[in-house]
Amino acid sequence: MANLASPAPAEAASYNMWTKVAVPFEDTVYDIDFDSADHGYLVGARGAFAETNDGGKTWEARSFSNLDAEEEITYRFQVVSFKGGEGWVLGKPTLMLHTKDAGKSWERIPLSPKLPGEPTSVLALGPGKAEMTTSSGAVYVTDNAGRNWKAQVKETIDATLNRMSSSGVSGASYFTGSIINQERDAGNGAYLAVSSRGNFFLTWEPGQDFWIPHNRGTPRRIQNMGFVEQDITKGLWMTLNGGKLFITPGAVDLKQDAYDFFEADIKTGGYGITDVGYRNEKEVWAVGGSNTMYVSFDGGKKFSFDKSANDIPGNLYNVKFFKEYDNMGWALGSSGLLLKYTGKQ
Repeated sequence: MANLASPAPAEAASYNMWTKVAVPFEDTVYDIDFDSADHGYLVGARGAFAETNDGGKTWEARSFSNLDAEEEITYRFQVVSFKGGEGWVLGKPTLMLHTKDAGKSWERIPLSPKLPGEPTSVLALGPGKAEMTTSSGAVYVTDNAGRNWKAQVKETIDATLNRMSSSGVSGASYFTGSIINQERDAGNGAYLAVSSRGNFFLTWEPGQDFWIPHNRGTPRRIQNMGFVEQDITKGLWMTLNGGKLFITPGAVDLKQDAYDFFEADIKTGGYGITDVGYRNEKEVWAVGGSNTMYVSFDGGKKFSFDKSANDIPGNLYNVKFFKEYDNMGWALGSSGLLLKYTGKQ
């Protein structure tokens, strides 16, 4: 049973493997992406937007020339994605920006008000190509830099669940019409999504006409889910209310209704786990409320406390590793918190 005790005291912590990096704003940092080992961008709340040209050692504030300063501060930039000099930024209220010259100039991409749900993610796939998802489970691709988008799923999730209401998935009949925490498999483009109430989850693979709902197999509410090492063939992880973490022992069949998960040995003192990131097959990181950090060196079976952000107020929301750039790692949080992975000292 979860309690509200504090996380492990700093003096008992075994690790201190992250270093705080200064950023030019104090707003929540939502996403980070790199176009090369040196060049990257950071986005966040209240129009926060910054660029690095030295691998993230220093960050400089940037602004979008096609947004005036008063307008820019009203947006929460939630997603940034780059590939080969081409980049995309997604903001809320709904705003999509696109660059073809590594961020020197940006164009605003008009999106139809008839889109099912709000855009929730965008992924750069190459010259003129990108993939976008919405809170209703729509998946779109463009190959002409956003002028046209082609639907990949034939119906929204609520339409699927209304049609499959007798499917036996617990909570599906109470679906509110929106999903949260969409995660994409880096290999074949499959998606995981959690219902906004956290009472079940759904999967979709390219070529399928609709999403498939799955029982969560526990009475606790799902907080977040993802793919082990961002690879559907290696399994799933799932965080639950009360600081619980569950991982499948291997690959899963997305057509199955429910999966076998094992519970990781992680002592969070009840603090929620907001994200999990795999640096490699063995080294796994979990981050969460009150800037707690935990590391496993056995593939997620047992975790130890890391005190890197122990004295910093706030919450961590995102942990990412970039295998293509010497496996550099970043943890993102509230109040302009950006941590860089330094490894064992």
